Amino acid sequence: MNAGPWLSVPPDGYGGIENIVATLVPPLRELGVEVVLASVGTSTLDVDGLVTVFPEGQFRQLQRPYNQVNGVVPAHQHAVVRAVRERGDIDLVHDHVEAAGLATLAALGPDDPPVLHTLHWDLHKHPELYGTFDGGGRVWVNGVSADQVSRAPEALRAHAIGHVYLATPLAEGADRRQPPQKGDHVVILGRITPGKGQDVGVRLAHEHGFDLVLAGPVGPYHSPADLAAVSTSDNPDVAYYRDKVEPYVDGDRVRWLGTVRPPARDDLVASARAVLAPLRWSEPGGTFVVEALALGTPVVGLSMGCLPELVDHGRTGFLTEDDGELPDLLEAATKLDPAECMREAATRFTPAMMAARYLELYRTVLASV
Repeated sequence: MNAGPWLSVPPDGYGGIENIVATLVPPLRELGVEVVLASVGTSTLDVDGLVTVFPEGQFRQLQRPYNQVNGVVPAHQHAVVRAVRERGDIDLVHDHVEAAGLATLAALGPDDPPVLHTLHWDLHKHPELYGTFDGGGRVWVNGVSADQVSRAPEALRAHAIGHVYLATPLAEGADRRQPPQKGDHVVILGRITPGKGQDVGVRLAHEHGFDLVLAGPVGPYHSPADLAAVSTSDNPDVAYYRDKVEPYVDGDRVRWLGTVRPPARDDLVASARAVLAPLRWSEPGGTFVVEALALGTPVVGLSMGCLPELVDHGRTGFLTEDDGELPDLLEAATKLDPAECMREAATRFTPAMMAARYLELYRTVLASV
């Protein structure tokens, strides 16, 4: 299970792919799958073996010049390849490393284990790789939504064997918990970046008078204090926040909390009247959606990417193609039943369901070689 060199598994706070791996591995092991994790030395997930070359996550290195950090992923991938060849007990590699993981593992020989590469990102990226990809009959891919796979270049889509929706431990037994007491605030979850549309959310909050909380990092900065200590930054997300979002963050109508970790994050979301998703891109997987539903909070957003697959319009949230309709839909969301959201999560988005689906894909991959 190749999680990459960027963050520990599980991560301390925000970490999309690393959280997904941390959610997937325990139920896989309960199904009898032995898992060797390729990650960093600070990973604490219970596994059957750990492959690592870096003692700690390398995410902050991404802020340095390319020629100083372009050896990070090759070093990690080299350790993965070496482990695959030296151990002798690896039947399949489940890879989560963007672009480099796919290319490296496709370059292995026909006698090496087959690969399932999970696509967690926007497939319009890396057109030269995805548009010409050839897995040689031993490398296959899966998406995290049907919409995402449908947008893949033809060469990559030819290697797709399905999609698996993301899951959250919060969905386990969600239908047996009491629905939460609701407050008046709305939450936007996730990294603050143009594709998430926080600038739309903060503007609407002021124009229409609803309280909005932003919960997520800005670039590598996980708190307002961390960001305030930096006078200049080349990070595009920092520029976006300072230019488009921060002017609306007044500490009253709009607040930015930075990265909020459980259980505080769960309390924040559970008590919200809605999670807002004013997206500007086709969200591939939507972890924030399944987490919100598991906590009994409907999702209101733009009908893009995976959202129509995850949100049952009129029952577990509302979707629209016009961001001008979002304020009215936020008001309408107060009439939705939180218990319906929790039932939906418990029946569709548990870790056990995700693991069972991946086990099906593993068998498909193994049967192909």
